[in-house]
Amino acid sequence: MVKFSKELEAQLIPEWKDAFVNYWQLKKHVKKIKLSGNNKKPPSSHDLNPEMFGRSIFDPIRFVAMKVASCSSKLLLGSSSNNTNEIIQVKSKSMDSDEEEVLYQTEIVQLFSEEDEVRVFFERLDGELNKVNQFYKMKESEFLERGEILNKQLQILLDLKQIVTDCQRRRKPVAGAFLQRSSNSFCSSRNSDSFSESAAVLNDSSTEISQTDEVIAALERNGVNFMNSASCKAMMTKKGKPKMAMRIDIPATTPARTISAVTSMIWEDLVNHPKKEGNGDFINKKKIQCAEKMIRSAFVELYRGLGLLKTYSSLNMVAFTKILKKFDKVSNQQASASYLKAVKRSHFISSDKVVRLMDEVESIFTNHFANNDRKKAMKFLRPQEQKNSHMVTFFVGLFTGSFVSLFSVYVILAHLSGIFSPSTETAYMETVYPVFSVFALLSLHLFLYGCNLFMWKATRINYNFIFEFASSTALKYRDAFLICTTFMTSVVGAMVIHLLLRAGGFSPSHVDTIPGILLLIFIGLLVCPFDIVYRPTRYCFLRIIRNIICSPLYKVLMVDFFMADQLTSQIPLLRHLESTACYFLAGSFKTHEYATCKNGKMYRQLAYVISFLPYYWRAMQCARRWFDEYDLNHLANMGKYVSAMVAAGARLTYATQSNNLWFSVVLVTSVVATVYQLYWDFAKDWGLLNPNSRNPWLRDDLILKNKSIYYLSIALNVVLRVAWVESIMRFRFNPVQTHLLDFFLASLEVIRRGHWNFYRLENEHLNNVGKFRAVKTVPLPFRETDSDG
Repeated sequence: MVKFSKELEAQLIPEWKDAFVNYWQLKKHVKKIKLSGNNKKPPSSHDLNPEMFGRSIFDPIRFVAMKVASCSSKLLLGSSSNNTNEIIQVKSKSMDSDEEEVLYQTEIVQLFSEEDEVRVFFERLDGELNKVNQFYKMKESEFLERGEILNKQLQILLDLKQIVTDCQRRRKPVAGAFLQRSSNSFCSSRNSDSFSESAAVLNDSSTEISQTDEVIAALERNGVNFMNSASCKAMMTKKGKPKMAMRIDIPATTPARTISAVTSMIWEDLVNHPKKEGNGDFINKKKIQCAEKMIRSAFVELYRGLGLLKTYSSLNMVAFTKILKKFDKVSNQQASASYLKAVKRSHFISSDKVVRLMDEVESIFTNHFANNDRKKAMKFLRPQEQKNSHMVTFFVGLFTGSFVSLFSVYVILAHLSGIFSPSTETAYMETVYPVFSVFALLSLHLFLYGCNLFMWKATRINYNFIFEFASSTALKYRDAFLICTTFMTSVVGAMVIHLLLRAGGFSPSHVDTIPGILLLIFIGLLVCPFDIVYRPTRYCFLRIIRNIICSPLYKVLMVDFFMADQLTSQIPLLRHLESTACYFLAGSFKTHEYATCKNGKMYRQLAYVISFLPYYWRAMQCARRWFDEYDLNHLANMGKYVSAMVAAGARLTYATQSNNLWFSVVLVTSVVATVYQLYWDFAKDWGLLNPNSRNPWLRDDLILKNKSIYYLSIALNVVLRVAWVESIMRFRFNPVQTHLLDFFLASLEVIRRGHWNFYRLENEHLNNVGKFRAVKTVPLPFRETDSDG
C-alpha cells in the first residue's frame, strides 16, 4: 500500500506546493510526541505495591486509595473520550482589517503528558489551516473575478456577432466599426452593478441612418453607448473625446498582424493626431473570429484553474484527516473529530463557489463554443492524457538491441574495408559520412531530450505547462526514446547496406544515393499529412521552426526561443546539410567529385550565412520580446547572440586566412563571447551565482537535493563552452581524424545543450512556483483604453 505522503507528493500541483499542507513537517511533530510519550510512560499497575511506600500499618489503606484513584481516572478518561470538546477547542476569530479573514486557533483543554509537544503540534496545524484557507480564498476570488470578466467579454462578442450577422442578412454593407483611436470612436457607460461593455461606432453613410440607429439601439440595450447618445455625452472630455472606451485588441502573433501593428504605431508617431475616419481598425468577421478563439481559450484555462483549485481543496482535506488520525493513534486521544469539524467549517471546504462556477463554465462552453454538444465541450475542457503503453517500452528495447547489433556489424565492415584508414581514398569521409553525421547528431539530440523529459518528470517540473503543450498529445520520454532508437536503427542499417554494396562492386554513383534517399524519406515522413507517427508532435515542430525562421514577425513563446537555442548548438549539423545538399543537387554524386562544392565561392559564402543564421534568429526573437515587453534584459540577451555571431565569423575567416592578426581577433572575440555566454547561462538562464543565497553561489530553491551536482554542472558547462579552443590550436591530423574530431566536438556541444536544458527549465519552473502560476493567462480581445490627453 502506497503511503499517503508519497501519494500527496505525486498528486499535488507543483506550482502550488508551498501552499499545500506541509504534511511532512506535521509528521515530524507527531513523531516527537510519540518519542516524548515513550520517555514519560506512567507506572503500570503491577508497580503499585505496598513495598514502594515502605513498611507501615497504613499500607493497606494507601493501597486501596491508589486503586480507587486509578479507577476514577479511567472513568474520567472514558467520559472525556465521549466528549471530545473537552480535549481541544478550535476557535475562530476575524481580523480587524478584514472581517472575512478568519484565523483558527486551538486551545488545549485537557492536560497531556506531552503538553509542550502537543501545543507545538496544534500551533503548527493551525498555521497550516490558516495558510490553506487564505490561499484558497485568494485563488477563488481571482477565478471568480476572471469569470466575471469573461462573461462580459462573451456578451460583447455575442452583440457584435449579432450585428455583423444582421447586416449580412440584410445585404447592407457595414463600413466599419472604429476603435478608440478614431475621432468618432465609442465609449462605454459604467456602473457598479454591470460589467464594462464594449462600444463601437458603425460608420454608415447618410443613406443608411436608419440601420445605424437600429444597431446603436440594439447595443445600448446591452449597456453599450455611443458618443452621439445622451448617456455618453456626459463622459466627454474638453476635446470632445470619450474618457473611457473599449477596443478590440488582437495580439500580433502572426506576420500580418505584426506588420499591421508596427505600421500603425509608426503612423501614429509620425502624424500627431488621431486617425482619420475610414483609416481606423475595422470590426470585421475575421477579427471577431480571432476574438472568439481568444475567449474560448480563456474559458478553457479558467476551467482548468478551477479544477486545480478543487483538487487543492480535496487533497488538503485528506491531509488534515490523515495527520489527525496519526495524532490520535500516538496520543491515545480522540481529538481528530473536534478539529475536523473546524476544518469542514473552514472556507476551503464549505465554499461551493468553485463548483458552481465550473458548472456555469461547462454550460457556457457547451452552448456557445461546442454547438450544444457536451461531449465535444468536455474534450476541450477535460482533455484526456494518453495512457502509457507497454508496447512502446518493448519497441524501445527491441530497437536499442538492433542498433547495438547493427553498429557492431558496421564497425567490423568499416575495419575490413579500410574506409577509415588514412592510406585509402577520402571520398567516403567527404561525401557519405557528412550525411550520416547529420542523422547521428540529430539522434543524439533526441536521446538527450528524452533524458530531459525523464528528469523533468522525475523532479515534478511541469514542462507541458511551461511549453504550453497539450497534455493529450505531448511527447513523453518513452516516445522520445522510441523515435531516437528507431531513427538510429534505420540509419545504421542504411550504413551497413551501403558498405555491403560498395564491397559488392556496385557503382559508387548508385550506392552513394542511399544516404540521399534516406534523407528524403525522413523529410517526407516529417511533413506527412496522415495521422501516423506522432503527427501532432511533427506539426508542432514544423510550426516552431516556421516561427523561428520568420522571426521577429511571430510572437515569441517559451518553446520558440527554447528551440532556437537548440539550433545554436547544431551549427555543425546545418553545415553538413549544406554540403549534402550541394553534393546531391549539383550532381556530384554521379561524377564522385566531392571537391566541386568546396571549391566554389558561393559555398564558402554560404558557410558564413549558415553559421550566423541560428544566432540571428535568436537575436531577432530577443528584439521581438523587447518590443512586446519593453524589458531591457532582452536587449542584453540579444547582445550575447550578436557577440557569438562575431566570434563565429572570425573563426571561419581564420580557417582560410591564418595570420597573427586574425588569430588575435579570434582570440579576443571568442573570449568575450564565451564570458558573456557563461554569465548568462549561470546568472540568467539557470538563476545561479547568487552570493546572498542560503546555498552558497547557487539559489535559495533547489530541486535536486545534492548541491554538489550544481557545482559540478557549472564546471562542466565551463569546460564544454571553451571547446572552440581546438579551432585555433590547429592540431595536425589526417583528414579522417579531422572529420572524427569535428564530429566529437559537435557531439560535445549537443551534450552541453542537453545538460543546459534541464537547469533552464528548472529555473523557469521555480519562477512559476514562486508566483503560484499554474494556469496560463490568456489575453482578452476587448479592453478599456483611456483617451485623455
